[in-house]
Amino acid sequence: MFKIGILKSLVIHLRTSIRLIFIILISLLIIGFLIFIVYKPMYKVSFQGSEIGYTEDKRELQNKINNYIEKGDSKTVAFVDVEDKPEYTMCLIKKGLVANDNEIFNIIISSGTPYYKYYAIMEKGEEKYYVSSYAECEEVIAELKNKDSKNQDDVTYSLKYEPELKDFTDTATIVSALYVKKPVVKKSSKISTSTTINYSKVSLGISLIRPVNGSITSRFGASSYRRSSRHTGLDIANSKGTPIKAAAGGTVSYASWKGSYGNLIVIDHGGGIQTYYGHLSSIGVSVGQSVGQGQVIGAMGSTGNSTGPHLHFEIRSGGVALNPQNYLY
Repeated sequence: MFKIGILKSLVIHLRTSIRLIFIILISLLIIGFLIFIVYKPMYKVSFQGSEIGYTEDKRELQNKINNYIEKGDSKTVAFVDVEDKPEYTMCLIKKGLVANDNEIFNIIISSGTPYYKYYAIMEKGEEKYYVSSYAECEEVIAELKNKDSKNQDDVTYSLKYEPELKDFTDTATIVSALYVKKPVVKKSSKISTSTTINYSKVSLGISLIRPVNGSITSRFGASSYRRSSRHTGLDIANSKGTPIKAAAGGTVSYASWKGSYGNLIVIDHGGGIQTYYGHLSSIGVSVGQSVGQGQVIGAMGSTGNSTGPHLHFEIRSGGVALNPQNYLY
C-alpha cells in the first residue's frame, strides 16, 4: 500500500508539472507573438559617444561608408580621412521606427577630412590653373602645341590630392592666358629637340670623357609616364651642385632654359656632333664660348622635368640622338 501511495503522488506531481510547463510555453508563445507584432530587430548606431540612429542592415551601411572613405565620390572627392568608427548594438525597436541610413552616413562622412582629386596646370613648375580631369590637361597641352606657343615646353600638369578644393578654370581660358606668340626673328641658333633615336654605334670622329661620375638612373631609349617619347639620353645621378665637365672640346651653341630640359648647355664639336647637358642648377658658360675637354661648364641640379638631382646627357649626330653608353659609362 505504501508503494502505491508514493506512485500516486509521483503521477499527480508529474501531471502538475506538465500543466505548469504547458502554461509557461503558451505564455512564452503569446509574449513572443506580441513582441513580433509590436517590435522588430534593428541595430542602434553610436558615433563619437552619441546615438545617431538605427539601421536594419549594418553590413550594407558599413560597406557604403567604407567605400566612400576609400574611393570618394568618383568625381572630385578622392577619399575621406575619418578617424572614428561607428558602433552597432543589436536591439528590439517598435515597428513604427524607420531606419535612417542616409542620415547616419552623412554624419559619419562629414566628420572626416575630404581629399579632393584635381590637376594643376603649371608653367615652369609654378601652379597657374586647376582643372578636374586628365582630359582637360591634355587638351590644354595640345592646344598650345597647335598654336605653336613659345612656352609650350614649359607647360606641364600634375595630379593633386589636397584637403582644399581649388577653383577650376575652363580650358579655353587657360589656353588664352598661357599662350605666348613666338617672336619673329631673322635668324636663330636652334638646337635639335627631335625624339629620333639611333641605337647603333656610329663614328663620332672625337674622343669623349665622362662629364660626371654617378649612378645611372635612366638609360637611353627608356620609356616613362613622365615622357611622351623614348628617352633621348642617359641620366646620371649625384648630389646637387656636383661639377659638370665638357665631354669634349667645342663651342657652346646653347646655354639657357629649355623646357623640360630645364637649364641646358649644348656644345657643338663640329661635323654635326653635339653634346647636351640638362637639368643643371647653374650654367657657367655662354653662347659662342670655346671650351676645352674636361672644363667645368655648370653644376648638377634638378630643373625642368626632373624628380631629383641628376645630369641628362645626350650625344647627337645630325640632330639624331645616339646611345651615350656606346661611347661612355
